[in-house]
Amino acid sequence: MTGYTMLRNGGVGNGGQPWVLRWSSRIRLTWLSFTLFVILVFFPLIAHYYLTTIDDADDAGKRIFGPRTGNELCEVKHVQDLCRIRESVSEELLQLEAKRQELNSEIAKLNLKIEACKKSIENAKQDLLQLKNVISQTEHSYKELMAQNQPKLSLPIRLLPDKDDATFPLPKSNRNCRLHNCFDYSRCPLTSGFPVYVYNSDDYPFGSSLDPLIKQAFEATVRTNVYVTENANIACVYIILVGEMQEPVMPKPTELEQQLHSLPYWRTDGHNHLIINLSRKSETQNFIYNISTGRAMIAQSTFYDAQYRPGFDIVVSPLVHAMSEPNFLEIPPQVPVKRKYLFSFQGEKIESLRSSLQEVRSFEEEIEGNAPADYDDRIITTLKAVQDSKLDFVLVEFTCKNQPKASLPTEWALCGEREDRLELLKLSTFALIITPGDTRLVISAGCTMRLFEALEVGAIPVVLGEQVQLPYNDVIRWNEAALIIPKPRITEVHFLLRSISDNDLLAMRRQGRFLWETYFSTSDNVFSTVLAIIRTRIQIPAAPIREEPAVEIPHRSGKAAGTDPNMADNGDLDLGPVETEPPYASPKYLRNFTLTAMDIYRNWNSAPGPFHLFPYTPFDPVLPSEAKFLGSGTGFRPIGGGAGGSGKEFQAALGGNVPREQFTVVMLTYEREEVLMNSLERLNGLPYLNKVVVVWNSPKLPSEDLLWPDIGVPIMVVRTEKNSLNNRFLPWDEIETEAILSIDDDAHLRHDEIMFGFRVWREARDRIVGFPGRYHAWDIPHQSWLYNSNYSCELSMVLTGAAFFHKYYAYLYSYVMPQAIRDMVDEYINCEDIAMNFLVSHLTRKPPIKISAGPLQVKVSATETSCCSQVGAATFPAEHPPSLQLWEGQESWNPIPSGADTRDSLSHLLHLRV
Repeated sequence: MTGYTMLRNGGVGNGGQPWVLRWSSRIRLTWLSFTLFVILVFFPLIAHYYLTTIDDADDAGKRIFGPRTGNELCEVKHVQDLCRIRESVSEELLQLEAKRQELNSEIAKLNLKIEACKKSIENAKQDLLQLKNVISQTEHSYKELMAQNQPKLSLPIRLLPDKDDATFPLPKSNRNCRLHNCFDYSRCPLTSGFPVYVYNSDDYPFGSSLDPLIKQAFEATVRTNVYVTENANIACVYIILVGEMQEPVMPKPTELEQQLHSLPYWRTDGHNHLIINLSRKSETQNFIYNISTGRAMIAQSTFYDAQYRPGFDIVVSPLVHAMSEPNFLEIPPQVPVKRKYLFSFQGEKIESLRSSLQEVRSFEEEIEGNAPADYDDRIITTLKAVQDSKLDFVLVEFTCKNQPKASLPTEWALCGEREDRLELLKLSTFALIITPGDTRLVISAGCTMRLFEALEVGAIPVVLGEQVQLPYNDVIRWNEAALIIPKPRITEVHFLLRSISDNDLLAMRRQGRFLWETYFSTSDNVFSTVLAIIRTRIQIPAAPIREEPAVEIPHRSGKAAGTDPNMADNGDLDLGPVETEPPYASPKYLRNFTLTAMDIYRNWNSAPGPFHLFPYTPFDPVLPSEAKFLGSGTGFRPIGGGAGGSGKEFQAALGGNVPREQFTVVMLTYEREEVLMNSLERLNGLPYLNKVVVVWNSPKLPSEDLLWPDIGVPIMVVRTEKNSLNNRFLPWDEIETEAILSIDDDAHLRHDEIMFGFRVWREARDRIVGFPGRYHAWDIPHQSWLYNSNYSCELSMVLTGAAFFHKYYAYLYSYVMPQAIRDMVDEYINCEDIAMNFLVSHLTRKPPIKISAGPLQVKVSATETSCCSQVGAATFPAEHPPSLQLWEGQESWNPIPSGADTRDSLSHLLHLRV
């Protein structure tokens, strides 16, 4: 008890025992703390390492803590039931998914059938509308046909005369011969085609006396003339060439008269015969004056008043270029308008009027009519006074430096050689032509030679003497190309010539150039003009101009044409009709006989002249607006029946001032089948489209397996003889409409743009209406024209890669325009659009019309239209573009006005506003 108490109280017992106890107690606490530290730190690390290494083992069976498969879990009994339930549910879900997919497939098929049915219904509706429209148009046309009394004309059916001539009374004198009493109309029916029989001069003695050059030129012209026939029994007119004759071997007048009367078809009086006496020199032997020609007509360059029968005989021009073509490039340009000399005259009078009459009378007595008045002395005095005044540069010479040419009495003889005279006339604004002092000489070869040379080089003729009978004066308006002044006004000539403006001077010079080139320049022109004079007098239409036969390339069609979304978007306005009319060809030859009755002077005094009969022209007269509602409505389709309208009413009818019509697309292509097919497909559904003519410009034919699209109208693939851009403008016989849309195979135009262009063209049929524009500018440093393709506000040309024009111009381009221009197009493989612009402006004196395309701009080929290698902006600073230069050489002037008319469609304006 005592010990315990001591220990408890910390007492020391048995020597050091309390200290030992305290030390052992501390050791146990330290060991315990270290042990706990080791357990708390290292055991988690060891556990983590063990778990990570054991679970990565490849053997699934050795995994302790890794995931287990479903089968392993299902080994547990209470999990197996859940697995069976899951498998059953999964199987049912798979079956439901399959049924859902099957139902979706059936729904899709049904939707396709519904869409097909809707499309079929729409197509059926369109077909029904089109059928109703065809029926309506047919009924309308039938009513128009029943209502009209005028017969439908077409190309005339040829009606030939009988062999026997109808008898008709003879005139009292051959001097009184006119067509009504000396010409047998029964041999020339209106539809006879004007057959002409030409005698062979070699079959008669006088043939050996003819000038060889004139004879050769005449025979060459006869061989190519369309009216000449070898069957004399059907001939309307019989022609015999009797001059110009060579003086040493010239037959006597009685011998020539006897030979003429012995012609096989002379028929006692020579009716319906034409005696031609051509001349190459300034003095023509008027040997026919002393020959009895009966009822035969006479065509020559020299006539006396007692010999000439107005409206029956013909004054012809001299045959200067007998066997050679004139060099058009040597003809001076028509500008500048005023030249060095105001007027010029060179001549010498061999024999005066007084000496020829062998009597002397006072001037007052001559004025009273007792004898012709000789004004030549006054003319000489007045003209010399003008020259001495030096108010203007004039050149007058009344004495030849060399021997003058031979001339008739009282006639002013020509001086010098032809080349020297032309050089002087090239420097003269006006050329004086003084008629013979003897008024009984109504025309002489010397006067016609002066007239020929003046017109050739652009000197405006001033004819002193109103009594003169100029060549072809019954059909040519000479006042448009020459000044014809009475001799008593010689003192006022200088004032009159100074008062004429540049505009009038150029107009007269252009008209004179047209007359010379058309009726005077070559032997073929002279002979064709003589025949045209007779044909016009007896009111027979000209021969129809030929069509270019189209050789079709066989091709397969049937491919359903798609719809280009760009082409389908017609903007804010739909300018096409709701109801598409069936193919409708433009009526042809409706004015066969009215042209020879009411348009004589217009045909003879404007290009291309009276030598061809065209199926239609852009210059046909237009009815006034009210006529279509008051008895002349055949073919017209006024908008809203005449009440007007917009939207649907505007779409349903063309309106305008001309009857309904369609247009033909002419597409030029060269071995670009894919591009071509795409372009053709874009034409699908285009309103008022009559036909598509594809001009295949390659010698290689299209692929045999090529399937052409079906666009609802015929596609004619035409084969060409050679690769030429001129083929674009050939008047193919497959083109049955007046309107032609010339388009490249890579041009992109929306339907509403095409329709707007077509509507604009219908109101300006004589002009080119197109989309891409160009202009010609004046190159100031080089004083010449340059062609520019940069975008500009000033336009003067429209490219024919996307343009409307009249088929009439296709005839002129291919058959009337000088061949040298078409040769240039083939040489440069370009410039055909420039040539067409020049041609149309040359005829109309108007610029083309440019149509502004909508947001989808016109795309032309990468090769811009130019006339030689292009650098930069396709300019030609060193010289004229060949096409401009060549046209100016051929026609002596640039006909294209600066500033083409521009028309904006309403849809384009709306797009710009937005």
